[in-house]
Amino acid sequence: MARTLTRTLAVVASLLSASLALAACAQEPEVVRPTDPPVTVDPEVEVEKSPAPEAPPVWPLTGMPGDVVERPVLSVKIETTRPARPQTGIELADVMWEGRIEGGETRILAMFHSAVPETVGPIRSVRPMDGGIAGPTGGILVFSGGQPHFIDQVGGSGLQLLINDSGGAGMYRVDFRRAPYNVYGDPNAMLAAADGNRNLAPAPIFPFATSAEGATAVMSGTPASQIVATFPSQKSSWDWDGTRWMRSMSDAPHTVETGAQLGAENVVVLRVNIRDTGAKDPIGTAVYETIMVDSGEALVATGGKTVSGTWSKADTLEQIVLTGEDGLPITLAPGQTFVELLPYDGGNLTVS
Repeated sequence: MARTLTRTLAVVASLLSASLALAACAQEPEVVRPTDPPVTVDPEVEVEKSPAPEAPPVWPLTGMPGDVVERPVLSVKIETTRPARPQTGIELADVMWEGRIEGGETRILAMFHSAVPETVGPIRSVRPMDGGIAGPTGGILVFSGGQPHFIDQVGGSGLQLLINDSGGAGMYRVDFRRAPYNVYGDPNAMLAAADGNRNLAPAPIFPFATSAEGATAVMSGTPASQIVATFPSQKSSWDWDGTRWMRSMSDAPHTVETGAQLGAENVVVLRVNIRDTGAKDPIGTAVYETIMVDSGEALVATGGKTVSGTWSKADTLEQIVLTGEDGLPITLAPGQTFVELLPYDGGNLTVS
């Protein structure tokens, strides 16, 4: 009996101890353990990127879009005096340069690249500044003849020379003009004679805006209706007709063989220095050279407005740099450009 009672008390004590333990556990606070912050995983989305549209090709000497043909620039020396007018083919030139020669008269260097006429003329003799004008193109220079030291000088610019007096390709004499105004040529035949060293992708001569509205003179220039560049024995004037600058010589429209008047989207007037070369022409008149590696004042006319600035050229084979009064490059409108190399000595510029 005593043993049974003892076992019963032991069981009761054990049960009581377990109950107390469970009660103690029930009263303990719940411990919340920190967890790592949630991680957001972005889905991998593959975006198909469209290639940037390619800018349309443009002709380097005009800035005009088109199917650009790889061929050298053809620069042809053209007479401007009355016995040589009207000229043939020069209305298709990308760029024309007018500079002073002996006697205060002028002569044009016409550059063809985007368009090639069937015939061009009358072709006249070379002058020492022609290498500095055409040299950066790395193309072909065409002329009738010239004094040997002048020919050597322009030959040093790396241009290929086609000379009528030396049997140059594509040139011939016509019977409807008297000498020396009767040398004409076939530009396609001249281009076909290009040697393997010619530059087929010339750099732009001037920087062009993508549109006429973006040209510097149009954006920030002063309105103008007429520009007159007066050489000692020649006056070249330009009148804005609402669309283009139209050219006159000696107060008469400068027309070509087709009857069309010459015009341009841009007229660039560079004030230049000249020097006496010490040479004489056949009648004893001093031959002057326009100094092309130099700097000076500049006027650029586009869209019925003009802007002033400066020009500079660091080397015979370097391009001319046009800089506005604000220190920024001057851009031209796409199209044809006519450059007047107007001497400080004996030249005068008026804008109205």
